[in-house]
Amino acid sequence: MKLSEHLDLSEVIRSESAKRNGISNMPTEAHIANFKLLAEKVFEPIRLNFRCPINLSSGYRSVELNKCIGGSLTSQHCTGEAIDLDMDGTPHGVTNKMVFNFIKDNLEFDQLIWEFGTNENPDWVHVSYESSGKQRKQVLKAYKEAGKTKYKPY
Repeated sequence: MKLSEHLDLSEVIRSESAKRNGISNMPTEAHIANFKLLAEKVFEPIRLNFRCPINLSSGYRSVELNKCIGGSLTSQHCTGEAIDLDMDGTPHGVTNKMVFNFIKDNLEFDQLIWEFGTNENPDWVHVSYESSGKQRKQVLKAYKEAGKTKYKPY
């Protein structure tokens, strides 16, 4: 099922952790509708700007899968409102930092997170779009402290 011109539902629900643990990772119709909105407002503009495939490292997470991987209890991945993007190692010359900056400077979003990495490049980029239309435009940087993930303003 196509969520948008360049994004398929199969990409959004793909999860090695779900496969390994025998967990269903099928979203509800409401969650699919949220992903279509996210694809329209965030994913497609990124894809069109960089003119190359954009790699998802994480999309939908069923509540069971989210619990299995230790995700946040309030994760927007569980409602179809968040994706993680990772361009590291792709042959297109697009970096995670370039994707992060494009989103920050050009798109409406609810939350944008520079996920770990270095000051030069995040390990991946988390972006969400609130389906109600009310975007916080929150920009954060994730880091580890005493083994726990913490966030600070970017």
